[in-house]
Amino acid sequence: MSPPVLVRRFCARPAEIGPVRHDVRDYARDHGATDPDAVALAVTEAITNAVVHAYVDESAPGPIEVVMQRLPDDGLEILVCDEGRGMQPRHDSPGLGLGLPLVATLAERFEVEARVGGGTRVLMAFATE
Repeated sequence: MSPPVLVRRFCARPAEIGPVRHDVRDYARDHGATDPDAVALAVTEAITNAVVHAYVDESAPGPIEVVMQRLPDDGLEILVCDEGRGMQPRHDSPGLGLGLPLVATLAERFEVEARVGGGTRVLMAFATE
């Protein structure tokens, strides 16, 4: 039997980040992540990036989806997806631009790509014990 999949769908608002971070850390710990805190930090950075940048041109924040699963013999895989503007340069960015590079150092595998129809998909994979 496959382990359960954690799915969180929420509106891109700062108040949503903390509860999702806690759910991700708990799932990572319960499913054998080598470093559950690193998993939580990486996912938090990806979510925060979507909250800050994905819907900047919209009148209201849109959806973010986090899907996390334990793959048999292959660790944890996490997707963070939004339906926003995609990876476009932003000269008025409030951040330092360190979030995604940090995720890349924490994850064993890391991919960022544009979604068909708009938005961004971030894939992260982490080791398990």
